[in-house]
Amino acid sequence: MSGTENYKLPEQVKLLAQTTQLKGLMTIIRDKETPRSDFIFYADRIIRLLVEEGLNHLPVVDKNVMTPTNVEYNGIDFEGRICGVSIMRAGEAMEQGLRECCRSVRIGKILIQRDEETHQPKLYYSKLPKDIASRYVLLLDPMLGIDAFVQRYPKVKIVIGELDACLNEEKYIIPGCGDFGCRYFGTD
Repeated sequence: MSGTENYKLPEQVKLLAQTTQLKGLMTIIRDKETPRSDFIFYADRIIRLLVEEGLNHLPVVDKNVMTPTNVEYNGIDFEGRICGVSIMRAGEAMEQGLRECCRSVRIGKILIQRDEETHQPKLYYSKLPKDIASRYVLLLDPMLGIDAFVQRYPKVKIVIGELDACLNEEKYIIPGCGDFGCRYFGTD
């Protein structure tokens, strides 16, 4: 988080606990010398942590069940249904992590690309579950400029693994980890 110590996160942004485990994982995926197989393995571990934390922010209701020992257990159940929406292409790397946590989850896709001249996002493609309006949506994107996102969508909760210092002149996240999608899918 070098260069971000005095930055106050917006209220709707949840930063994962900055454990030595997470810092080690982040160090590996940020290292330009990390082989692709290691990048994928450790990125997948971080993705799983992010998905698990995202699920913690969904509403729940009380649910009582009978255990195999015939004792009632006072538990919970998620209220409502969820779906994932991956922002192509890098967000597709997060789909398996969501599927590992939520069986039979529906996943939609959107393609948003940055205009190279204006640096503004532009929607090119969208394929979403028909009943998305009745679901809680987990938006899947491994690298997100949170300030612009929070300004545009102030009611959306965001879970992040680490906070980077800034954007460079080309509007890339610094220090970042390079082009996440290219490194993950082997097209760099």
